[in-house]
Amino acid sequence: MTAIEFSYKVDQLTSSLKPFALKLTKDMEDANDLLQETILKAFTNRDKFAEGTNLKAWMYTIMKNTFITNYQRMMRRNTFIDTTENLHYINSTDSTIQNGAYTNFAMKDINFAIDKLQDAYKVPFMMHFRGFKYHEIADKLEIPIGTVKNRIHIARKELKTKLKVYGKKN
Repeated sequence: MTAIEFSYKVDQLTSSLKPFALKLTKDMEDANDLLQETILKAFTNRDKFAEGTNLKAWMYTIMKNTFITNYQRMMRRNTFIDTTENLHYINSTDSTIQNGAYTNFAMKDINFAIDKLQDAYKVPFMMHFRGFKYHEIADKLEIPIGTVKNRIHIARKELKTKLKVYGKKN
């Protein structure tokens, strides 16, 4: 088969290869890149094509193998090897370990700030925190519901002031 004949047949197959590339990559730009790389490999390895065999199947195989090779290369880039005795392979994007020290410091500060509240504010606040409704707190403490809401509001405000170091960082 001459180079011109081969080129013509490959050109005829590109329209049927593109949907397969899109199915593999699930992205139009990546599919176009895969198609281009497949055609380039086909032209580069034209001498390896056995005339009389199925050119379409040969091209599909090149595309599938190219996709698999590119995928494996991408996964190797995103994976690093732990050189401990057990030799674990860890995917770098899936594993993160949260440092508990910051949380422990924050909880100590929060509990300390709550303990420093006056009992008139601390008791309704903690009851609300534990899930009691305003009317339940009012009944239990035998005070008006408006007073309960006010005391919880004041407790929150004081805690917010005392714990401003843990506020939102913009």
